[in-house]
Amino acid sequence: MANLALRNPQFKSIAIPASGVLSTVCKVTIDGTLRYTLVKNVQPSTTINFDIAELARDYIEIEYQSTYVPQTVTILTVLTNKDGLNGTGADVGLDISSSDKGFEAYGVFTEGVNPTVPFGRSLPTYLIPINETTSPDTFTILAPNNQTGKLPSITSSSGLIATSFSASATSVTAEGVVCNIKRIDCTKYGEGNRIIYINKYGAQQDLWFFLKETRNLARTNEGYKSNTITYPSGGATYSIQDAPNKVFNTQAKQTHTFSSGYYPEFANEQFEELLLSEFIWWSTFKKGSGVIIPVKVKTSTVAFKTSVNDRLIQYTIEFEEAFDYINNIR
Repeated sequence: MANLALRNPQFKSIAIPASGVLSTVCKVTIDGTLRYTLVKNVQPSTTINFDIAELARDYIEIEYQSTYVPQTVTILTVLTNKDGLNGTGADVGLDISSSDKGFEAYGVFTEGVNPTVPFGRSLPTYLIPINETTSPDTFTILAPNNQTGKLPSITSSSGLIATSFSASATSVTAEGVVCNIKRIDCTKYGEGNRIIYINKYGAQQDLWFFLKETRNLARTNEGYKSNTITYPSGGATYSIQDAPNKVFNTQAKQTHTFSSGYYPEFANEQFEELLLSEFIWWSTFKKGSGVIIPVKVKTSTVAFKTSVNDRLIQYTIEFEEAFDYINNIR
């Protein structure tokens, strides 16, 4: 079973013999239900391909999960050659079938066609960026003092799991793999801001911003001119308290700008994945609890820093709340 990165094209292919085959049928079953039947007329002595990524990705319903276990779909793809056009006639040869698991994940261009999670790593492994490309892989995360958390993992025996760590832990071990936890004191600016995002591996990951926060409110509205004249006995008049220029449909958006504090250079990959993520939440985390709300990264460009060029690596990211400030959900 392959773990497909569904933000990339994922091709399923079957060879077409020199004669006897005029079409190919591709059936895609998602989470146990046949969802798609695709048909292509074919040429002899070729290989026919079907891209199933977008079809399967439509069935991943991403939402915040307190468990941090990645949300996936099961995919069964069956390719059948037919001796008639448009998927008709008798079957020719053996079916090509594959059972896979689909992740809200992506590989980059240099990782080639049909990328799979965890992108060449050996199992077990954490589904987060690595600290160093050593063997075995080295993992490190940054977290404030006195804060708990979870790390997603993938193993060959237990599958997808999430491992919790305590408020005082300086490391966590899952299936024998160690992740170091570097604790940061951010009490000068509060308790830190926790951003949760779906990373490259299709898993929720925390990224803490340790320094100052600024908040902005942007308002929009519409207007019209109203006739405020009244005609009581004695002639026309109007009230100077009744505005002739009316305002309606007032709405607002809040944005928050967070400063990351000083991160080591390996964390550049985390900020890259945050910028490319399509699912992001923010937790205020006041005294150990808080409201988790969806946000979008408003910053569209980040110049990645290195210790050689910049010495201290710090990022300022602007987030926009992914809803209107005045509740208008109907």
